[in-house]
Amino acid sequence: MPFPISLNSEKVNTVQAVWTKNKNEVTEEEYNEFYKYVANAYDEPLLRLHFSVDAPLTINALLFVPKDNFERFGFGRLEPGVNLYCRKVLIQQQSKDILPEWLRFVKGVVDSEELPLNISRETMQDSALMSKLRKVITGRFLKFLHEQAKSKPEKYKEFWQNFGMFIKEGAATDFTYRKELVGLLRFSSSKSGEGELVSLRDYVERMKGNQKDIYFINGPTKEVIESSPYLEVFRNQDTEVLFTHEPVEDYILSQLGEFEGKKLVSIDQAGLELPETQTRDGDALTPEQVEALTRWLKEVLGDKVTEVRESRRLSGSPAILLNPDHMTGSLQRMMQVMNKDINAIGPKVLEINSAHPVINRLSELSQQGDSFARVAAEQLFDNALISAGLIVDTRGIVQRMNQILERALQ
Repeated sequence: MPFPISLNSEKVNTVQAVWTKNKNEVTEEEYNEFYKYVANAYDEPLLRLHFSVDAPLTINALLFVPKDNFERFGFGRLEPGVNLYCRKVLIQQQSKDILPEWLRFVKGVVDSEELPLNISRETMQDSALMSKLRKVITGRFLKFLHEQAKSKPEKYKEFWQNFGMFIKEGAATDFTYRKELVGLLRFSSSKSGEGELVSLRDYVERMKGNQKDIYFINGPTKEVIESSPYLEVFRNQDTEVLFTHEPVEDYILSQLGEFEGKKLVSIDQAGLELPETQTRDGDALTPEQVEALTRWLKEVLGDKVTEVRESRRLSGSPAILLNPDHMTGSLQRMMQVMNKDINAIGPKVLEINSAHPVINRLSELSQQGDSFARVAAEQLFDNALISAGLIVDTRGIVQRMNQILERALQ
């Protein structure tokens, strides 16, 4: 209310329409008090955006990002937190129409003089005016996030850790704003320090001159990925790889396809074009031995693999499994979790390191017709599945490992 209301000589309407004031006229204390009122919060906000525009609509807006994301902690789905006003008159509380669903964490007020005071809920949902208002507010807020990421990276990092899930949700579902949202994504990488986050633009700016693609790989943690055989050739070639930790991130990058003319490629793909091929090691099997072993492995493993071939990407691991199609390993792991009755693994391409002692010894045993060679081949395949993070039948592994221990202890 624009005029004071007193009860028992005490002013009761202490909250003012600060969104209509000039930013220079509002103190930090007033901003914080208003945030606590509108967000029903007890602490101060993490970020604040206060702006006014006259075109294409007359708008006064005051938006806040809270410090905590309670949806992330399992407290249920957040309700929209922005109230819609017209000339300081409340039109709709917690409006579902003013911002996209993936910005439901934003709190605050939007006031537009263009809205009629008697507008109905049905009219709001169908109104071209509401669509325009939504576009202006969403675009301005995304621009604000980009500015924060550039000028206050540590502040944006805190935002990303708490609210990055909503940016990912938007990038995966909202094609209208995907370009802006992709620029806000952050990842760890093979060249990022502890706690450091990398954007796609950061990655492109430090790509090598002969590098054509942007590489990424999924894993539960950075430590797990760094010990993965998939990273060996890229480490040897000093090529950066982005790390993703959730299937939605792989989905976004796969759907995006490319960024600034650079193709986005998961490094667990069989048809990967590597920057360079590794030279054959002096201890490696001969081409004839490799041909014989790969043929024998295909016979033993059957339809578990579509192809067995010599690897040019391995240096410390004996074998690796690759996807012959464009489905990433993380999406396959998600399918396994969702329905364990379905064999979501599917056929793979098995690559072997012809210079590894295990592969050399396996080649000898297979040529000698030793029955133990089949046991070792099955275990080699399951070990590669485990390295890929895919679920395997542990009963078969335990039984096979006991055979291997018995053989080793003789």
